[in-house]
Amino acid sequence: MCSSPFNMLRALALILLVAFYASGAAAEEILVTCGSVVKLRHVATGYDLHSHEISYGSGSGQQSVTGFQDTSDANSLWVVTGAQEADCVQGTPIKSGTAVRLQHVATRRWLHSHHFPSPLSQNLEVSAFGNDKESDHLDNWEVQFSGSYWLQDKKVKLKHIETGGFLSSSADRRYGRPIGGQLEICGKKKAGKTEDWMATEGIFFPERTDVA
Repeated sequence: MCSSPFNMLRALALILLVAFYASGAAAEEILVTCGSVVKLRHVATGYDLHSHEISYGSGSGQQSVTGFQDTSDANSLWVVTGAQEADCVQGTPIKSGTAVRLQHVATRRWLHSHHFPSPLSQNLEVSAFGNDKESDHLDNWEVQFSGSYWLQDKKVKLKHIETGGFLSSSADRRYGRPIGGQLEICGKKKAGKTEDWMATEGIFFPERTDVA
């Protein structure tokens, strides 16, 4: 499948907006709310959560998800939405323990996991699946952190609700061609420092005061 010109233009426009917002951001705490478009950085490696139209050659054969170091790449943008079949109004703050989905901006696929083994570490495979009209319970992730609400640059963990795997990466699990140097993203059953992520930049919609 190839991205439509509209999707590519949308992704490029968003990357420009992200750069604009990042350059003008003040030092105050910024909420990550429903509808926010974010880059999720793996704290231990500094690589961003990334996807592209390259499928796994094993396991599910679905679209691959990797860690990528180029911070200007539009393929590292994700939209924070509510869990499958759950409403999450744009601007709603996100509490620890909330179930969310992450939709890849460029390809419209959802961050997904299941019990297929990951290609390099044999942990749980993490892929990108579905589209605007197709999503299932394997797209649901629980956001975990200390404090009241998810904030920009705050360490969080993302636990896959169905498998119990925490979104993870490691600098010693690198792919060869055609995605040489990119890191494996997988789900791990135990959470530690290699399972910490931060929403480092993006478009953060302000809190809606009319949302309970």
